[in-house]
Amino acid sequence: MQIYLDYSATTPPRPEAIAAMQATLGQHWGNPASLHHWGNRAATVLEQARAQVAALINAPMDAIVFTAGGTEADNLAILGVAQNYHRPKHIIISSVEHSAIAEPVRRLADQGWAVTRLPVDQAGRVNPQDLQAALTAETVLVSVIYGQSEVGTLQPIVELGAIAQDHGAWFHTDAVQVAGRLLLDMEALPVDLLSLSSHKLYGPQGAGALYIRPGCALMPLLGGGGQEFGLRSGTPALPAIAGFGVAAELAGQELPTETLRLIQLRDRLFHHLADYAGLTVTGDRRQRLPHHVSFCLTTADGETVSGKTLVRQMNLAGIGISAGSACHSGKLSPSPILKAMGYGDRAAKCGIRLTLGRQTTPDDVDWAALALRQVLERTLPQPVHGLKICPMTRRASVRCNFRCHG
Repeated sequence: MQIYLDYSATTPPRPEAIAAMQATLGQHWGNPASLHHWGNRAATVLEQARAQVAALINAPMDAIVFTAGGTEADNLAILGVAQNYHRPKHIIISSVEHSAIAEPVRRLADQGWAVTRLPVDQAGRVNPQDLQAALTAETVLVSVIYGQSEVGTLQPIVELGAIAQDHGAWFHTDAVQVAGRLLLDMEALPVDLLSLSSHKLYGPQGAGALYIRPGCALMPLLGGGGQEFGLRSGTPALPAIAGFGVAAELAGQELPTETLRLIQLRDRLFHHLADYAGLTVTGDRRQRLPHHVSFCLTTADGETVSGKTLVRQMNLAGIGISAGSACHSGKLSPSPILKAMGYGDRAAKCGIRLTLGRQTTPDDVDWAALALRQVLERTLPQPVHGLKICPMTRRASVRCNFRCHG
């Protein structure tokens, strides 16, 4: 039995998206910039996808610029704003940003930009008052991630965006984990720039988008033919974009029911593991992505037992999860996200993440909880009183209704 619980890393492309890609490759392979029949057919596919993605977030079509993914969308937002200025200014980000934000901001700092990294509390949330206090006359851009991919915390984006806009600074958010899982309404959100990624919502890898509020001026990162309203030169990856569009449309249609289903599964998994003393929930338990479960292994030392150790052990059990810490050049490093939340070096090497998706069932959640407990029993010697498998129902539970094992 194999169970995939790493949907925050990537999602399997849904059949409808694959079909759209195949149709584009086979029938609509023209260059959208060409004026002839083949180009016109390709341009129709491109604009249909733009309309589908725009509808997902209630935005005008011409506010959507297609990119190669969320990372490029983040870079275009950060560097596209920065390049408007002839001298370094001030930018504010949170201390729990994805590297797609943290790295371009680090480069700006090397070029003389003043950078403020807002602190977070133990749940990983930014205090809006800290943003208010950090703003200066030189602040031109604020970027705060909407849903943190490692610990699941949702930021108070409405408050943060309103504060930034009232000050006259542009506000960007990386929403790749949120899109398709929670409602995004760009008519209501005080957000000027918002990043999306196809493969996070059951579209193909290799496509993303940046929402740009009308009036927000960016400089392009690439020189070339001036495609995508002059902001992203290069012939678009039309099959991937077509798949992205279909996935976005279907995600919007399924959003009301799927979000509730994911929340129920998420809470079920938390409940199964709530009484295990060695696991501490990371991130905000309530202001949280609907599909996201994460823990820190607080009884481990971070060297002999790490999050990556548990990932490997769970993989042997046929279950795919991910670790919250990164490995660079073969050396296990503490997670900068957990460090920013106040965890020490040892604990910051012991984060794990289980993320749920369209194909996740209650049985999957039960089996995964059971397997994780068994792995922890082997890894951390301590008594575990928890889930068992009922031979009658083949379901995992703390107590068997058929009294097979008490």
